[in-house]
Amino acid sequence: MASSYERELRAVLAGSPDGVRAVTRSCTELERAKAMQVVQRPFLVVRAAGSGMDGSGDLLALRGDICFPIEVKTRADKKVYFSGQTETQLQAMKEIGEKCELMPLYAHRLKGVRGDSWRIFRVETSTLSGRLATLAKRIPALPLTRTGKPHLDWDLGLPLHQFLGVVCRNSDDNGLSRIVTEALAIQVESEPVIEVAPEPVPTWMRRFRV
Repeated sequence: MASSYERELRAVLAGSPDGVRAVTRSCTELERAKAMQVVQRPFLVVRAAGSGMDGSGDLLALRGDICFPIEVKTRADKKVYFSGQTETQLQAMKEIGEKCELMPLYAHRLKGVRGDSWRIFRVETSTLSGRLATLAKRIPALPLTRTGKPHLDWDLGLPLHQFLGVVCRNSDDNGLSRIVTEALAIQVESEPVIEVAPEPVPTWMRRFRV
């Protein structure tokens, strides 16, 4: 059975306005506006069957240009270490990413925090190309421990609203966010020019005019 947090992320990726507002309730207006871009460019989100041991993750987000298997982790701690079953899941996601040229993601939700409580990480793979290869430069890979093992560190992840701003940005914006584009398009009305009549020249000065 899907957790409430998994359903929360699913609603956001599917472009539900109510879902986006729910997770950005305590965010700034700018953060909320970035997240709302997914309403215009939503994903088809499919919940994977089973425990994600096959590398499919908990959710599969699909759109015409990109596809992400996503493993959802909800914790009260900022750092999550993989061992046993979770380590096997990670290895399976890495293998499926390599074989299918996909970018598997981890979505880490921190409990009891205000603002954007989700952080996004990618699983390091070597077969990405095209749009996914470009996006990989903007999404942080799972950080490594001192012994070189991948783990989750909420402070080092990409906030969900920024992730949505990256993957849902309209290509027509030419690198500018929709917010900035709209701001630049606003026409500022100029203030009316008030003409002041010249003061009359005193009679005694007129004799000196050339």
